[in-house]
Amino acid sequence: MTDAPHGFSETTTYIKAPARDQITDSGDVAGLVARVLADVRAEGDAAVRRYSAQFDKAELDRFEVSPAERQAALDELDPQTRADTEFAIDNVRRFAEAQLGTILPLEIEPIPGLHLGHRVIPIDRVGAYVPGGRFPLLSAPIMTIVPGKVAGCAEVVACLPPNAHRAMIAGCHLSGADRIFRIGGAQAIAAMAYGTESVPQVNKIMGPGNAFVNEAKRQVFGPVGIDQLAGPSEIFVVADASGDPELIACDLLGQAEHDVRTRVGLITTDRALAEATVREVERQLQTLATAKVAAESWENYGEVVLCADEAAMIAYSDFVAAEHLQVHTADPHGFAKKLRNYGSLFIGENASVVYSDKNVGTNHTLPTMGAGRYTGGLWVGSYVKIATHQWLEDKAVAAVAPPAIRQSGSEGLEGHQKAAAIRFDRLKQPA
Repeated sequence: MTDAPHGFSETTTYIKAPARDQITDSGDVAGLVARVLADVRAEGDAAVRRYSAQFDKAELDRFEVSPAERQAALDELDPQTRADTEFAIDNVRRFAEAQLGTILPLEIEPIPGLHLGHRVIPIDRVGAYVPGGRFPLLSAPIMTIVPGKVAGCAEVVACLPPNAHRAMIAGCHLSGADRIFRIGGAQAIAAMAYGTESVPQVNKIMGPGNAFVNEAKRQVFGPVGIDQLAGPSEIFVVADASGDPELIACDLLGQAEHDVRTRVGLITTDRALAEATVREVERQLQTLATAKVAAESWENYGEVVLCADEAAMIAYSDFVAAEHLQVHTADPHGFAKKLRNYGSLFIGENASVVYSDKNVGTNHTLPTMGAGRYTGGLWVGSYVKIATHQWLEDKAVAAVAPPAIRQSGSEGLEGHQKAAAIRFDRLKQPA
């Protein structure tokens, strides 16, 4: 047992503390990424080709995947894998369509003659970064491409590392990508942000990636939109005495195998469950095929926190704002309503993160490192703009112009004052 988590010394205790802090110095990454972005912006395809050879060991005459190559990748796909992929695509599409149905255009008349509203406008061209990773993550293109197609984006451009598994090309194709490019890393973000001879410039870039991809998204943000800045994956479980240590340990390790920097944790009010879960994690690691990665993640970033009561458990969970938050309590639905900060919430023991990661329909691109305190994850709304408009009848001008004239005068903005007054004065003139 060690000291309590920072700021929670009176209500919480570590049963298992993390050995390291997930936040690391990214200075070297930032400098290298800045050079890549500058070179791609200045040199276009030539720089992309050079960095692809340097970082991915890929010598490519052309970057875009041709229709014939797309079809070949599709033909090579195992029939069951294709069926499973299409099952996931259908679920993600249905959920995105239902979400889009809640985003409605607006027209109101708050005072006579004053008409205000907004339109829901799809972003014209979006870029989907599809990470390669150590495994072919077939769910990755589904989560970034399908919502864009549902939203009505005119073009969805996908980039994936040139050494990514060919099944990933099939996944991009089935998800509806209009164009697919074999470009990875920071050079892919640069190509989509600035445009090259081969790659069209996009308006917004979606999708997770490694530290270099994340830093590249941070640096290009402004003229180009981004979905979010995502760190290593996270999973926390909040549980009371009803929790099952075997299930909890299994779910923690299911995320821990993603990356050696994955953050995993249990927040509980029950000491027996906390200690049993630590033992169960160690037991399951003995036979887990991905234990080399998962064990390092658990050792460095795993934590088990014992809370004095339910209120402390809720407070600590909201402080962590975990990317994935599972609720294993006697009344999971009632408890879930008390939680405010998370990327996505998994209510009850049946709701494992793996189902959302793969195929239930909610998006797995979620906020990490505390960002759940102020934002949710990627969704169909990320692919549209809510743009306002207004128009005024003469009777509305008569109502809004006088206070606008006075306010402009008090602010010393004569141009504003005249622009408001000229319309008001014309109302007084005979027709």
